[in-house]
Amino acid sequence: MKIYDRDYTPEMITELKANEVFVFGSNLAGAHGGGAALLAYRKFGAIWGQGVGLQGQSYGIPTMQGGVETIRPYVDEFIQFAREHIGYKFLVTRIGCGIAGFRDEEIAPLFLDALEVENIILPKEFVDVIVL
Repeated sequence: MKIYDRDYTPEMITELKANEVFVFGSNLAGAHGGGAALLAYRKFGAIWGQGVGLQGQSYGIPTMQGGVETIRPYVDEFIQFAREHIGYKFLVTRIGCGIAGFRDEEIAPLFLDALEVENIILPKEFVDVIVL
C-alpha cells in the first residue's frame, strides 16, 4: 500500500514561493485560454504556444488531445522531471478535471507513482482516489 504523508495542493493558488511550480492541464498547442492554464499564463510564466513542460514557474501537462491513455505519457514524463529536480516543489492541480472534462477517478490513477516523489504535492481529490 502506498502512503501519502504531506500537504495537499491548495484549492486556490494565487501566488507561489520561489521554489514552487504550478502544474496545470494544457493543450498541445499551448493555447492557455482558460481555467488553470490561463492562470498559469497570466501569473506563473506559462508560455503561449508551449503546451508541455516547464515554463517559468509552471509546468504544462496536455489533457485535451484524446482519452486518458493519451495523457499518461505526459504524466510519466512530469513525474520523472520532478524526480530529477528535487529543488522544486510541484503543486499539481486537478489536471484534466475542468475544461477537458475528465473525472478525478479517471486522472488520479495516472499519478500513482507520484506518491513516492516527495516534491510532488497532489490535490486531495486525487489522493482520495489512489490511496484507499
